[in-house]
Amino acid sequence: MLSLSVELKERIKFDRQKIITAFQQDGKSDVLLHKLRECIDEALTRAWISFNLPANISLIAVGGYGRGELFPHSDVDVMVLLEATPDAELKCKLEKLVQLFWDIGLEIGHSIRTIDECLTEALADITVQTCLLEARLVTGSKKNFALFQHRYKEAMDPQAFFHAKTLEMRQRHIKYEDTPYSLEPNCKESPGGLRDLQVILWVAKAAGLGDSWPKLAERGLITSTEARQLKLKEHAFKDIRVRLHIYAKRREDRLVFDVQTAIAETYGLKTTETRRASEYLMQQYYLAAKTVTQLNTILLQNIKAQLFPQPFSPQAINERFNEVNGYIDIASDTIFESVPSTMLEVFLLIAQHPEVKGMTARTLRALWHARLKIDSDFRKNPANRTLFVQILQSPQGITHALRGMNQTSILG
Repeated sequence: MLSLSVELKERIKFDRQKIITAFQQDGKSDVLLHKLRECIDEALTRAWISFNLPANISLIAVGGYGRGELFPHSDVDVMVLLEATPDAELKCKLEKLVQLFWDIGLEIGHSIRTIDECLTEALADITVQTCLLEARLVTGSKKNFALFQHRYKEAMDPQAFFHAKTLEMRQRHIKYEDTPYSLEPNCKESPGGLRDLQVILWVAKAAGLGDSWPKLAERGLITSTEARQLKLKEHAFKDIRVRLHIYAKRREDRLVFDVQTAIAETYGLKTTETRRASEYLMQQYYLAAKTVTQLNTILLQNIKAQLFPQPFSPQAINERFNEVNGYIDIASDTIFESVPSTMLEVFLLIAQHPEVKGMTARTLRALWHARLKIDSDFRKNPANRTLFVQILQSPQGITHALRGMNQTSILG
């Protein structure tokens, strides 16, 4: 067993460095994430086979590792799935197996559970439930894993899961100052970062609406353009996170001041007479985070509408806008395109109607796609200037309106 431990440890070390070196040459972070996962899959499978374990148990990858991707210094989260409570002999074997996982140099997060125990833990802890949502069979019994997936899906309450994950997201946003524009953002946890994208896919998967951006587009929850944008931003954040891990030589997700220039230079960005390389990097980061924040709001509203359908009973505010279930909704899908000044009018209505909770997903989407209509001619138009001044002169709701204009890229 000692020789296997040394062999696997050296193999992982060699393969990991080879994969990182290849990334530093070609910049393909998606390939790195896939190959690192394959490397660990192979090592865990060899370790598993060496213990001659019962054929009816399974080794399951969960969490990010279960998603099929592994960052250079991320934990490797696994679960041993049993049919029944282990006897003393099996328990001893499993303890030695987990010790071997540590001995070969992995930062292992592990659990050993029966299917019933999985369901009980998932019911009590939303974090466990989320990790199990992304479970993937590494090796062992396919039948046992299929039964787990079936029972887990049966036990899932998509509405309760949606409420729990969106509440968790709001609490996380508050922790990170409720802004995507932190000077030292966490590319994983900050608003507009990777975690916000994962929340969308988690709640969509739990509701059976799809587990990828193309599938959500097929269901009409997002447009094909939005799906492409989300995929690009997801790739950008993963790429930054990979570079942070490699540069820090440990798990690091924060773009702190001390690393911003170094990370910028890995992209070939250079300091000029007017701006530092780090400024170019952070500008790109903030633009990506802003896009994710906007599309996150649209998508979660659309998923919520699927999970909690309400009667559509529009109440006219004026000929261009309605109030629907506490949100402002456009009377026509093309209103912002055909009458661009309505892109300001909607925010004036928000300031004038503090009882509304915001805009419907349909309105936000139309606004996001029409925002490029705001050009020099738009800004010079006296009617638009008047609308903007009216927003500023509103007796209440000014901050709310201006914050909304900024979040939807209208103010800039």
